[in-house]
Amino acid sequence: MSILVGNDTRLIVQGITGNEGNFHARQMQAYGTNIVAGVTPGKGGQWTLDNPRIPVYDTVKEAIRNHGANASIIYVPAGFASDAIMEAADSGVDLVICITEGIPVLDMAKVKKFVDQKGVRLIGPNCPGLITPGEAKVGIMPGHIHKPGNVGLISRSGTLTYEVVQALTDLDIGQSTAIGIGGDPIIGSTFIDLLKLFESDPNTNHVVVIGEIGGTDEQKAADFIATHMSKPVTAFIAGRTAPPGKRMGHAGAIIQGGEGTAAEKIAAFREAGVKVALLPEEVAQFVKDSLHN
Repeated sequence: MSILVGNDTRLIVQGITGNEGNFHARQMQAYGTNIVAGVTPGKGGQWTLDNPRIPVYDTVKEAIRNHGANASIIYVPAGFASDAIMEAADSGVDLVICITEGIPVLDMAKVKKFVDQKGVRLIGPNCPGLITPGEAKVGIMPGHIHKPGNVGLISRSGTLTYEVVQALTDLDIGQSTAIGIGGDPIIGSTFIDLLKLFESDPNTNHVVVIGEIGGTDEQKAADFIATHMSKPVTAFIAGRTAPPGKRMGHAGAIIQGGEGTAAEKIAAFREAGVKVALLPEEVAQFVKDSLHN
């Protein structure tokens, strides 16, 4: 495997009996992800999915005790999602992925503190999840566009992730792991958190970073790349024409007080020696050129 998910992932799906959870659980299972159990309070004792059928439990602890799960993905409505994340983190899994969008910022502040104290890796919320092509898909991304390879990808945008991955695959450039970190103001894992993992991953030899307006995470990532990354990095920043004060797509994608513009982020990456594409489709060509140099 590359980073975080792979053939040894034993996955729980929280909210598996809901429409979204069940649909995407079937898609993940069809891709080859090892889903070992589902969790829906009040639905314990039921069975779901088909190939193979898997049991549903009332609590994450029961699912872990019976199946040795090491990861959980959450398809739970926003009003219950923060509790679902903390239940998973408190139950012994190493990795939690939250797809849910619309979780209140104050709830996420509490969640972030809790998962950090537990030493649990959180991806999301409001994200498409992550995939190690050919091994495990844990999320909502279209698995067929991905190809096993050596380019790691970290993105704040789900849709742009798909666009860039398709462009990479079209040029016969495979991916080690592709991760959507989410576009909310408070998320579990930052660019830097995952850049560290890709830097130490022997299966990754190039990293793509897809950012957007709002906040300063991209600038912090650029500083980290300049001082700690030995592997080449290519970047794209969405929102070059977005006006200040108007949110673009994600809750965190807003320029406030003149901070968080695309121009600032692009300049920071270029200063760090990162090649920045101005169009999503250019990313793949830049990666190809770098790999062949």
